[in-house]
Amino acid sequence: MELRFLVALAPAALTMAACAPDAQTAHNAPAPSTERWRIAPEGDLNAFFNCLDAAGLALISAHRGGPAPGFPENGLETLQATMAAVPAIMEIDVASSSDGVLFLMHDIDLDRTTTGNGPAQSAAWASVKTLRLEDATGQVTDFAPPKLSDVLAWAKSRTIVQIDFKRSARYEDVIDEIYRQGVEDRVILIAYSMASARKLHRLAPDIMISLSVDSQTDLNRAVAAGIPADRLLAFTGTEAPKPRLLDILDDRQVEAIFGTLGGRDSIDNDIERTGNASRYAEIAGLGVDIIATDRPRAAYAALVDANRAPTAGDCGVMEN
Repeated sequence: MELRFLVALAPAALTMAACAPDAQTAHNAPAPSTERWRIAPEGDLNAFFNCLDAAGLALISAHRGGPAPGFPENGLETLQATMAAVPAIMEIDVASSSDGVLFLMHDIDLDRTTTGNGPAQSAAWASVKTLRLEDATGQVTDFAPPKLSDVLAWAKSRTIVQIDFKRSARYEDVIDEIYRQGVEDRVILIAYSMASARKLHRLAPDIMISLSVDSQTDLNRAVAAGIPADRLLAFTGTEAPKPRLLDILDDRQVEAIFGTLGGRDSIDNDIERTGNASRYAEIAGLGVDIIATDRPRAAYAALVDANRAPTAGDCGVMEN
């Protein structure tokens, strides 16, 4: 989300074998060239989140860009298709090729999500760019793995991107690209440990950081480590929201993220099985500011029904 304080995506999300597609909508046509929604916060990103919080609205974070049938995870066309459907933050995974080109890829190996095979970091970009992405069913698409630079250029006028760092991607290289493109107010950096959060803040003190926070103690440690509360988003797990922690985060003006995503036992999958989509609104009602989900369309629709979703004109959310 590797970029708020409340319940959040658990580190276990890093080890998931696959991202569940949004069951609400099947996409088999090419991604639209013009997206319906745009998130265009003016000025500081923290002020944007504060505006949504004051209005009692919750934002959707599309895990791995919101893959769906015909639209593979971490594909630029998938991000575009998601933004055609819902106003959402885009969570992406960034890896590096053997020759230092940053591109979107979750797994260590290329096998599951592309027509290639072997370790992603062992492949040169000249080879990676010829591959084709596969969706969650194994269907080969016409889409190639995108370079981080192209995704950031797209996001600059479209939405906010959460960056999850894979082991092959150096913090310094990713941050250099962010500053080169001037999108530091459109990016959230994901940290899974206090040491990572400190390093990211040292390298990019003006960029917001999503840090796993399980208690008030975790929050206090982050602030004591020199990370200002207004640079933090709290990712507080995927099991169940913690109302007391959410209240503490709200008092400290730290936005909270809660993850409904995960494996077979995820809240997303339970909602899909039971048809009880109102749970998304119930989670938002507890004080969750950002819902990180594998089902962005269904989650957004539920928030709309409960008047908890940002719509055109809210805090920089726009509709074409």
